[in-house]
Amino acid sequence: VKPNRSHFTSPRICRISLFYTAQMVPLPYFLLFKLKSLNSPHLCCQDENMISFIKGGIKVRNSYQIYKELHAVLLSSTCVHGDSHGHFEGGVKLGVGAFNLMLSMLPSRILKLLEFVGFSGNKVSSPGRRQGSRRTLGLATAAREARCVSLVPPSLQEFGLQQLQEGSSAHTFRAFLCNMLLLCYHTFMSFILGTGEGDVEDAEKLLQPYLKQHPKGAIFLFFAGRIEEIKGNLDATFHDLQMIGAASTFIQSSCKTGTVSVCVSQAIARFEECCEAQQQWKQFHHMCYWELMWCFTYKRRWKMAYFYADLLSKESAWSKATYVYMKGAYLSMLTNEECQPFVESEVALFRQVPGLKQKIAGKSLPTEKFAIRKARRYLAETPHPLPAPPLEMMYIWNGYTVIGKHKDLTEGMLKTLDEAQKNLDQHPKTEFSVDDQCVLSLLKGLCLKHLGRLEEAEHYFTLVLCNETQIRLDHYLVPNALLEHGLLCLEQGRQEEAIKLLEAAKQNYKHYSMESRTHFRIQAALHKAKATLDNGIHPLISSS
Repeated sequence: VKPNRSHFTSPRICRISLFYTAQMVPLPYFLLFKLKSLNSPHLCCQDENMISFIKGGIKVRNSYQIYKELHAVLLSSTCVHGDSHGHFEGGVKLGVGAFNLMLSMLPSRILKLLEFVGFSGNKVSSPGRRQGSRRTLGLATAAREARCVSLVPPSLQEFGLQQLQEGSSAHTFRAFLCNMLLLCYHTFMSFILGTGEGDVEDAEKLLQPYLKQHPKGAIFLFFAGRIEEIKGNLDATFHDLQMIGAASTFIQSSCKTGTVSVCVSQAIARFEECCEAQQQWKQFHHMCYWELMWCFTYKRRWKMAYFYADLLSKESAWSKATYVYMKGAYLSMLTNEECQPFVESEVALFRQVPGLKQKIAGKSLPTEKFAIRKARRYLAETPHPLPAPPLEMMYIWNGYTVIGKHKDLTEGMLKTLDEAQKNLDQHPKTEFSVDDQCVLSLLKGLCLKHLGRLEEAEHYFTLVLCNETQIRLDHYLVPNALLEHGLLCLEQGRQEEAIKLLEAAKQNYKHYSMESRTHFRIQAALHKAKATLDNGIHPLISSS
């Protein structure tokens, strides 16, 4: 029975809001976790998966319905403003903002399944409207009426961000949660599940008051490091790497000179500060190690990247297979002489990867599955080396968007890819030669795009598509080449061509590695393409 809104006073509403906000906080993680099973090609055949999805979908729908009702009460003229009204309003903005933001990012296939379990996805009315002026639209219907190329109108994202920003600016005890969710979106979600369109300047503004008030706060130092990382600030001089006592010993043992001129950038320094700030929560250290590993990868400091991958493999239980794969990947970039100080060998590490596979809550990690598929080439009696495995995994985590902000980092990565190409050309052809060539072509295309050499980049993306039928294992390359080609067309103002390429990537390919993540990125790119068409915006072509 729907409650009578006239019975709601602010204190009572605040108590209800508090209870449901507590349920809402983990919602983004819940939706992302569900994505794995939703994208499974066997979903319709596995009763347990379908039942689990229906139950989870109903819970999400019920929570959203409650927040919609609370939002309507908030806008109602009968709502009584008590002492706790501000806290109630902040809780509603947190819930409504998080729901709309997450729905805007979900691929169309997920939204169709959510409609199947009764999730209407009605957009909550904006602050200036009253309840009577709302329109009740299903997710698919709303998209069609908005003439959107994807299932959810882009305004959902704007509305979600607006609600969270309003919640973060208020002095309530939920403002911190709104801030943290916005920081997560701008610094992680928009990169890992999107095309790197997060507002870094907004993230800095949100973080500064907390960092000023708590200069040794680990969580704030971590976000500060991440912001510097995605800004590409990795170009200072190497000197300080004593973050962990073993670091200097490691460097001296692995370098014949005994002294290393180490370069520490702002991002690296922030992550080091974060580790030093607290010792109780080791998982926070692991998060920093992961980011430090990528910082040194962007700088092509393979030994230092190996060091952090090794720390993770020993201390973190999240994904041993991924960490060991990365250790092998970094060793593969060193010469035989450079590998001598290391006890482990590249081949031995890659052969360990399949045996380290694990499941979390019954689900395999997509990154682990990708690592296992790549490592299987080393299981044969005569291993078939991968051309540039750290650079390939870097693409999976959208690292080229980070280095693309700095010409020297991008040129350095392109040089490494050219060396890998030369090495590939010097060896006899094998059954994996086309796969290896296509991997290098995709990655070189990305570097060239960020360097402003768009015609060359387009040539390499097209080269992947031309070899589609000859690819033996790495079938994920084709839809991702279409995605990157579409984004390149979007940069040049060729919106209609971009949409065709993105739709082809979305509709024509299934059952490939990291499919879910690719669909998230396609969805974000389609939103961007639709927005530029509606607004008549033609992106400027980069010349740097």
